[in-house]
Amino acid sequence: MTPRPPRRPPAQPKPKASDAPITLTEDEIALARSWVIHEDDSIIVLNKPSGLSSQGGRIQAHTLDDLLWAFARPGRPRPRLIHRLDRDTSGVILTAKTKPGAAFLGKALMGKRFRKSYMAIVAPGAPEPKGGMIDSPLRREAIGREAYMRVCPPDHPDAETARSRYRTLSANPIAALVELSPDTGRMHQLRVHMASIGRPISGDSRYGGALMLGGTAVPRLMLHAAHLVFPHPEGGERRIAAPIPADMTGMLEKLGLSLPEQRA
Repeated sequence: MTPRPPRRPPAQPKPKASDAPITLTEDEIALARSWVIHEDDSIIVLNKPSGLSSQGGRIQAHTLDDLLWAFARPGRPRPRLIHRLDRDTSGVILTAKTKPGAAFLGKALMGKRFRKSYMAIVAPGAPEPKGGMIDSPLRREAIGREAYMRVCPPDHPDAETARSRYRTLSANPIAALVELSPDTGRMHQLRVHMASIGRPISGDSRYGGALMLGGTAVPRLMLHAAHLVFPHPEGGERRIAAPIPADMTGMLEKLGLSLPEQRA
């Protein structure tokens, strides 16, 4: 009888790329920490800049998820992202410092206990009517390596329910500043919904947004996650506001659109 070869010990599972510690430079650590707008024992809330992917992506550069290693304690994992923002959207993004905190917030998010509001510059002029609900299902469409969302009939086999509230805060014949509140969380939802009523978000080349307004180049997608209300792992509810970044306030000033007072 041929002897069996000795058994090899089972291989250790390789950590996922996102779980492997990443060495950051002092400048990267300082930059990530400069985005903090709230921190306590359970959570860190950041004001994400435009142009930074939340997670993954094909661009060979650090994502926000990578940069969260700036907050890791020796021998412990980095904070966990609870939700994401599109690469070109700026604003409030929530992370949890602990596993129980992440589990609690993840359940709250799935249970639709988060309330989000965004600021956006749309064109041309104010939507008609100036406020309301957009209740238009969306479907995903792949074009090459890119994914798009499209408005579709409710009976389409790939239809996903999507609802967005909007209201005009200030407007002129060129553009308008609107507040957007999604009731659902579909990919690119606010961008597609505003385009569907003839007021795409400025700087959104993917969905027909204006790249020039009043003779001025639009610097990027003019969409900012301004407020987030959510239940806190330690009890109660928190409301966090992220200041509107300079590139967006500068655009508003050039367009002569007034900015509402930031709520505490």
